[in-house]
Amino acid sequence: MKRYGNLYEKICSIENIRLAHKNARKDKTFYKEVKMVDENEDYYLGKILFTLIDKTFVNSKYTTFIKKDKGKIREIHKLPYYPDRIIHHAIMQILEPIWKPVLINDTYQSIKGRGTHKAKSKIQQRLRKCDLPYCLKIDVQKFYPSVNNTKMKGIIRKKIKCKDTLWLLDTIIDSTEGLPIGNYISQYLGNLYLTYLDHYIKEDLKIKNYYRYCDDMVLLHMDKEYLQYCLGKIKEYLGVLDLKIKSNYQVFPTYVRGLDFIGFRFFKTYTLLRKSIALNFKRSFSRRYTKALNRVMSYWGWVKSADAFNLWQTKQKEIHILKQEYKHESTS
Repeated sequence: MKRYGNLYEKICSIENIRLAHKNARKDKTFYKEVKMVDENEDYYLGKILFTLIDKTFVNSKYTTFIKKDKGKIREIHKLPYYPDRIIHHAIMQILEPIWKPVLINDTYQSIKGRGTHKAKSKIQQRLRKCDLPYCLKIDVQKFYPSVNNTKMKGIIRKKIKCKDTLWLLDTIIDSTEGLPIGNYISQYLGNLYLTYLDHYIKEDLKIKNYYRYCDDMVLLHMDKEYLQYCLGKIKEYLGVLDLKIKSNYQVFPTYVRGLDFIGFRFFKTYTLLRKSIALNFKRSFSRRYTKALNRVMSYWGWVKSADAFNLWQTKQKEIHILKQEYKHESTS
């Protein structure tokens, strides 16, 4: 396996740091820290450059808060935009092209050119073409907080040998136990932590129809007993990573109840919205005009991708009213 060196100079180049600021500031131009850097870019980006060259960079303290996300209570860690988020982008601009080829094609979270809709298309295609009557559905228990820092650093060293780059990555990883949810770089490290499990499932267990989104995994197969066997082997592999499967894992027939994954319920010939998403879509109409319209349109991608034409049609009149009220509110 090829390992890469001489990366730190690329990360530390002022051109890479400028590009990192440009990418990190997208949709955040109203942040005070973004405005601060924009007003004197040479000075602030120069300070980042020198802290990296001198290796005096210290990970900033996290701001933590609790957030309910898709029915789960999560502790979110937030770092300041300057310098941490800029540095994270500078790192990933150099390392993502090295790490992306390591990932299997069927992992979809936080990877450019992929996402829920690409995963949906692939799963729909496979269900329609193949006889895949059974599914094993797995969710890792408290995945991000449970990542072992030492093992995470060992996995990174499978592809990276540049000592200075490893120092920088270790500094970020050791800033807290596990991978902090909300950290820009955590989503990439999370994919990397499970990628060799992905290869084990695909190549050793020979599960062709295996899909992962973050720590949610589905295995589709024609043999229910073989999926039970795979469950045991995956538990063993995750144990080596100090991870556990949630107790709600299931092996079930897809033709009876469908496959509930990435916000959709997949059947052989059609795809529905997950019930909770459809319900939240309906509830979003009760908000005030501006918030309601924004909320409603955020669900458009889900609704148009599923067999939910009737749901959308029943709400067309309300959507039209929201748009008219939004225009009135904007011009008054």
